[in-house]
Amino acid sequence: MRSSRITVAGFALASALSLSLAGCGGGGGSGGAASGSQAPAAMDTSSIKVADSPLGKILVDGGGRTLYLFTEDGRNTNSMNCDAACVKLWPHMEGKPRAGSGIDANLVGSTKGGAKPQVTYAGHPLYYYAEDRSAGDLKGQGIDKIWYVVNAQGAAVKKAVPASNGSGGYGY
Repeated sequence: MRSSRITVAGFALASALSLSLAGCGGGGGSGGAASGSQAPAAMDTSSIKVADSPLGKILVDGGGRTLYLFTEDGRNTNSMNCDAACVKLWPHMEGKPRAGSGIDANLVGSTKGGAKPQVTYAGHPLYYYAEDRSAGDLKGQGIDKIWYVVNAQGAAVKKAVPASNGSGGYGY
């Protein structure tokens, strides 16, 4: 009898975690899922720049890692809707990056909410996707129709990653 209670409790916990991640777009996107054994690409918060990609010109960090916006955050707000479970899959860009190539320095800012200020561009908080394993990966693009790469004007790019290009390999 006791083992069935543990099984039910474990199932309830797994279901709750699954729902929590679904709320922030934890499901598979147009880029596909990566192997969980490989570490995410290193974050380089020293700068934000524009890079050419299969989706056009998009924002990347100093090391070429793709930056995303979460449409649920809205714009010009200090409240972020990506909770602790969400931030594990979608860590935000923190610090004070300099404006690199193709960036309008006037659009770089930060939020005042949270434990640490989060970098914004055109009022949108910027995030990484933990499943992006290399500079140029676009695996977070379009997940749950709420996560998108950002163009130089600060708008979401709502195109799908072309199948022939996979999910990475753009130049910068």
